[in-house]
Amino acid sequence: MSAVLPIICLARHGETAWSLSGQHTGLTDLPLTERGELNAQSLGRRLQGFTFTKVLTSPLKRATRTCALAGFGGDAETDRNLVEWNYGQYEGLRTNEIHQQRPGWQLFRDGCPGGETPDEVGARADCIVDRVRNVRGNVLLFSSGHFLRVLTARWLGLDAGAGRFFTLDTASLSILGYEHDQSEPAIRLWNDARHVEDRLATTGGRGQP
Repeated sequence: MSAVLPIICLARHGETAWSLSGQHTGLTDLPLTERGELNAQSLGRRLQGFTFTKVLTSPLKRATRTCALAGFGGDAETDRNLVEWNYGQYEGLRTNEIHQQRPGWQLFRDGCPGGETPDEVGARADCIVDRVRNVRGNVLLFSSGHFLRVLTARWLGLDAGAGRFFTLDTASLSILGYEHDQSEPAIRLWNDARHVEDRLATTGGRGQP
């Protein structure tokens, strides 16, 4: 019988005021909303039954709070490479506001002036991929939407810009893993938000980024 292959669970943080409003939230250290805290608790219930060898979280409070409310705060290590995309001059702006300044702008192609390029975010994602692939067991990561999308692209061996194809809701669970063996990285589950109750799952509550 073949050995059970490890999985990497990706937990996007719960709702914040800016994810609700659609403002780009990179390094601005916002707390969760009340609904975001409830979402995080629901995520914790969704994760019951999983066993993790290592839990890592972005140091930003929206991720660490989600991690704590989900029940993993005592087990988690912070990793600076898990922070969200640095949006530079576009921090706090909505996409339509950016388009007024720069028509046709696309984050996953163009990056952000004064912030990070897709390749720079991809390099951080590669550090996380290398780290988790050296763990003998399952790993749980708490981070933000755009970074986790780049991480997924790099896990699959795609360019960082391919993160544009993967959307993520707040407090969602996704699972990366392998198909036949560890030479075949794959997505096992994507953007599962079934654990978020209908009364919490408004469009705004699952906003980007």
